Amino acid sequence: MQHRTTVRVTASAAAAVAAALSLTACRPGDGGGASGAPAKTPTTATARATARATASHPATPAAETSRRATGGGSAHTGAPATSAPATSAPASAGSGAPGGTVPACAATALEASAYQAADRPSGTGVGAAVIQFANTSGKACTLKGHPTVAGAGNGSPQHNRPLTVTPTGTAASVRVAPGGRAWVKLTFVQVQGEGDGYCVSGAKPVAYPTLVVGLPGAGAHQVALSDGLFAECDNKVTATAVTAVRPS
Repeated sequence: MQHRTTVRVTASAAAAVAAALSLTACRPGDGGGASGAPAKTPTTATARATARATASHPATPAAETSRRATGGGSAHTGAPATSAPATSAPASAGSGAPGGTVPACAATALEASAYQAADRPSGTGVGAAVIQFANTSGKACTLKGHPTVAGAGNGSPQHNRPLTVTPTGTAASVRVAPGGRAWVKLTFVQVQGEGDGYCVSGAKPVAYPTLVVGLPGAGAHQVALSDGLFAECDNKVTATAVTAVRPS
């Protein structure tokens, strides 16, 4: 009796499975029926739906992250990556390009000398002298400004008498190349007459064996004439600014 009951249950289960297969085979649009094509299973339909969704949205978060990591764009904004424009290195300040700063001439870079000017006022004294500054260093330097002038003895330039300088002309920076020269011209209140002469003002003429001539930032330099003394009146002198053109 127990055996018959088992058979009946199994037969009923088989009938139910057959009915389910019949219903699946008859669904519209499944491609089954008279053509004999196998019915679509839920697993196959799900795979194709996933494929269609992937085709519509190919950039998944994982793919986007990979694209950004390989340089496709910014990881924060999603904007395409751009290359920074190439820039040239600035020129070096010490490359010798035009416009570079040339330092002032040091006192040790200059050698000063003096000679009588060709164009000078008439009289007994020197009247006018040209002071020449030669750059004896191996580098270019600059001179600028009006000089200071003092009368002094041959061996004691520190014991000198400053002269009142009347500047003339506009001061401009003068570049002096190695071995190059620059000049200033001094014009004195001239001594008149013969012999020791006299001063028009009534003062006593003074003759200095040497002068101490100073330039702004370039030290003081003692100079002497090879053919006479610096004779002048009233302790006054007119001086040009440093020039790159030799005065007459």
